[in-house]
Amino acid sequence: MEIELDKSVRERIFHAVIFEVTANVIIALSLAWLMNVSVLQSGSLSVISALTATAWNFVFNKLFDSLQKTYRFERTFLVRALHAACFEVGLIITLIPVAMVMLNLTVTEAFFVEIGLVLFFLPYTMLFNWLYDYLRWTLKGFSTRSFLK
Repeated sequence: MEIELDKSVRERIFHAVIFEVTANVIIALSLAWLMNVSVLQSGSLSVISALTATAWNFVFNKLFDSLQKTYRFERTFLVRALHAACFEVGLIITLIPVAMVMLNLTVTEAFFVEIGLVLFFLPYTMLFNWLYDYLRWTLKGFSTRSFLK
């Protein structure tokens, strides 16, 4: 399977929107069922979590880049693993109070909800991107270029 590395801005936006919409639908429905809350509650938590993750990603990576400029370290596998772990810990800490308020949970319950979301996104991200690349490659003859460029 050939992976296109020079995707247009339009396609990258399309990819990001489909990724987030699909994730939010899965999370909203799953949380509503698992926690016996309304889809409105679980969907609101999912959307707020996605927006918070986006903002946190911007802030965290800006801080990380500043650290790298100051200390001039390389982004080795260990540094990237530490980067990912610190990002997720910061996101979990940020979202625990949100889950507590929106779903009327204790700190412990909210912590486990947030851990569950992290564990959801690890395989989801891999599977979504694999499927996206596969479908894009398969449909290339269908002229995805005209639609996505």
